[in-house]
Amino acid sequence: MKRIYIAVINDLATDQRVRRVAHLLLDQEMDVTCIGRKLKDSPELEHVRFKYRRFRMLFTKGPFFYACFNLRLFLTLLFVRKPGLIISNDLDTLPAAFTASRIRRVPLIYDSHELFTQVPELIERKRVQSIWKRIESFYVPRVRYAITVSYPIAEIYRRLYKTRFKVVRNMPEMRSPERNMWVRKEYEGKSIIIYQGALNVGRGLELMIRAMQFIKDSVFVIVGTGDIAMELHTMVEEEGLADRIIFKGRLLPGELSQLTMSADLGISLEEDLGLNYRYALPNKLFDYIQSRIPVLCSDLPEMSRIVRTYGIGIATDEKDPERLSGIIRYMLEEWNSGAWKDALDLAADQLCWENESQVYLDLLHESGVL
Repeated sequence: MKRIYIAVINDLATDQRVRRVAHLLLDQEMDVTCIGRKLKDSPELEHVRFKYRRFRMLFTKGPFFYACFNLRLFLTLLFVRKPGLIISNDLDTLPAAFTASRIRRVPLIYDSHELFTQVPELIERKRVQSIWKRIESFYVPRVRYAITVSYPIAEIYRRLYKTRFKVVRNMPEMRSPERNMWVRKEYEGKSIIIYQGALNVGRGLELMIRAMQFIKDSVFVIVGTGDIAMELHTMVEEEGLADRIIFKGRLLPGELSQLTMSADLGISLEEDLGLNYRYALPNKLFDYIQSRIPVLCSDLPEMSRIVRTYGIGIATDEKDPERLSGIIRYMLEEWNSGAWKDALDLAADQLCWENESQVYLDLLHESGVL
């Protein structure tokens, strides 16, 4: 039985892409260990079949954090029983994973969840961005097996580094959604608009909060944590919208799934802040589809293509809160009348991990792991 080590810099609790890959490998009779970090508020992992290690770190951000994490990851990979494969998730684990794979002479798969050096948090910090670009330009051209989340991002990497990236989009397993009446009761029968994901710059959350001033008999449920969480809480209080906007923090996958399946509309209003957002295909887009709820997304190339191709919602570049609220009210009315149901069923049948994971299996065959 081959031993597989999957490295990611988060705490593993809510990383559904890593979980799906780990369970896929377990189904191929591999011995899988995921390596991440443990924060003070990290929940325990539930319903996982893989082994895992989570490092407690003295530093939690900044250059010392990344350096210390990579050192611990490198030493761990150097001294574990010989792996059959190492999987590095994102650029911030690649130095350690790549070096360990070379020393131990085992295959490496680099799974880039985003166009790392183009995230908004780095675009405004040119010096830090330049450091990550140098790291990327050193390691990525030397990677033989690579995966990313959308075709435009794969093409950008190919042009920059002549490295071929396969595309595995962030799709959940196929599910049969069932609206939870207890969840509906919790929100007093109001329409539920949901956002799930990081609370970071450029996610359109401020615009949505302002739009909620004009939307009655609905609640906007925000699931996730991030850099601007406190600013969003303050904004909600200042706007007097605490009764219509609910922050749920982080939820484990099972809890999140129950909530999303009980919602009426999913929001993905990323702003065009650099190439990473422009060509993003977020997890939440496909989670909404599998939950059979319509999608309101930004009019950015990849997201809008999915929404328009399948006819499962609306893509918009509207930035006025009142006009945006009109679009949302229209979508809620249409959803209540039965619109989008057939289109969502078709999209869910096609856009699922059971289909998408075949690309990952093909790469495992190509790398000699299977």
